[in-house]
Amino acid sequence: MTSVFYLPNKDEDERIIKVMRRDLFILFKKVLFSSVLMVVPVVLFWIFLSINPFLLENRLAYVAIILGSSAYYLFVWLFFFFSFIDYYLDVWIITNERIVDIQQKGFFSRVISEQRLFRVQDVTSEVHGFFPTMLSYGEVYIQTAASKQRFLFHEIPNPQEVRDIIIKLVERSKAKYEKQLKREEEEQDYET
Repeated sequence: MTSVFYLPNKDEDERIIKVMRRDLFILFKKVLFSSVLMVVPVVLFWIFLSINPFLLENRLAYVAIILGSSAYYLFVWLFFFFSFIDYYLDVWIITNERIVDIQQKGFFSRVISEQRLFRVQDVTSEVHGFFPTMLSYGEVYIQTAASKQRFLFHEIPNPQEVRDIIIKLVERSKAKYEKQLKREEEEQDYET
C-alpha cells in the first residue's frame, strides 16, 4: 500500500468517506515515553559518577558503560520505531460500500479485513478515562454477522462522529442492497 488513498479491490462507484488512524495523543505518549527512556541512563550515569568520580578511569568499566549504553539506546530506538510503525500503518478506511481494517502486527505481518456495510448489525462507540474524554478519542465497535464478528477502531479521534457516519452509510447501503435484491427477484420472476 503506497498511499492511504489506494484502496484494494475498489468498486467502480466506491468513494472513500473517511480514513482514520489512532489519535495523535497516542503517538505523543509513545514519544514522551521514549524520551524518558533516553534520559534515564544519563541521570543514572551522573548519579554513579557523583558517587564514584573515578568510575571512568577504569578501562574495563569505560568499555562496559559504552557497550551497555549503546545496546540500551539501540533497544529504545527500536521500541520507538516499532511504536511509530504500528501507529502509522494501522489504518481504518470507511467507504460508501464497505469498511476496511488494516492492522500491522509486528514488522513483517499485516492483517487486512473488510466488511460490506449492508452486513453491519450494530455500531457502538466508547470513551473511557480522563484523557480520552478530554481529548475526545476512543473506540468504535462494529458488529457484523460475518466470520470476523466485531471490527474495532482503536483509539480513534471523535468516535461518536465516526459512529454516526457509519450508521448513516449502513442505512443507505441496506436500502440500496434491498432495492438490488428486489430488482433481481423481479427479473427472475419475469424470466419464468
